[in-house]
Amino acid sequence: MLTTMSSDGPNSCGQPPRRAASWRLRTRRLELAGEPLLMGIVNVTPDSFSDGGQFLDPQAAVDRALQLEADGAAILDVGGESTRPYSEPVNADEELRRVMPVVQALCEQAKVPVSIDTSKARIAAEAIAAGAEIINDVTGLESDGEMLPLAVEKKVGVCAMHMQGTPQTMQDDPSYDDVVAEIHEYLRQRRDALSAAGIEHERICLDPGIGFGKTHEHNLTLCREVGRFHDLGCPLLVGHSRKGFIGKLLGDKTADRTAGTIGVALVLANQGVQIIRVHDVRPVREALLLYAAAGGLS
Repeated sequence: MLTTMSSDGPNSCGQPPRRAASWRLRTRRLELAGEPLLMGIVNVTPDSFSDGGQFLDPQAAVDRALQLEADGAAILDVGGESTRPYSEPVNADEELRRVMPVVQALCEQAKVPVSIDTSKARIAAEAIAAGAEIINDVTGLESDGEMLPLAVEKKVGVCAMHMQGTPQTMQDDPSYDDVVAEIHEYLRQRRDALSAAGIEHERICLDPGIGFGKTHEHNLTLCREVGRFHDLGCPLLVGHSRKGFIGKLLGDKTADRTAGTIGVALVLANQGVQIIRVHDVRPVREALLLYAAAGGLS
């Protein structure tokens, strides 16, 4: 395993790494100056770890997404397959049945871009045809051989995430010699592979994968040191919302994790993370607004 971190950005010259200033999507560009943009989570699943079953009805999911937009979400991320630890895979027909009514309605009604959270090219293709702007793939666009050619052809924004193992195995015994260095190297390799395949650099976003094949301490280390990933030259997306390490730190797995989610979001914002993926858009947005107004963002 890797024990040192390579750097191909300004950090190698002793200067702070320069943050990516924008993310180019299929038909628009997101400007990333200032406080982080919030990606609102729209789970159309019966078994997601936090809100499974709450928005399985398509209209309930659409209503939820539009409320997230009103609360300040800059992106709406729609997913129809849970990737919580030990979740069972969903076949493509079922995933399409869950997500497509929601994606179609949101692409017609929402003003902000829609992202499809999937690792299946068939799902991504249908969502893009309906108007989706982003493929958000927890497997780094690796698990489906058709995903990368699709992303190249359709010129969408892509988010490639790190995961050790699969949702069925990732929490069995996650192990790293140096969690930050090893994930940095994986994301560097994925960035380069995506670029080599024909995806323009400005369309690539990277996600270290909080909670995906990491212990609680790994998650905390990544949150503390996520700023080190800016030297990869891509926008950073972090999805820590309501995850298990927050309950672990609070000492109560059943506790409401909104305040903990906000606390971590402030740490991420202070390190220049450009996109934060959350369930609770309004309280996180308000906390970030006040934090910035009070001088908390450098």
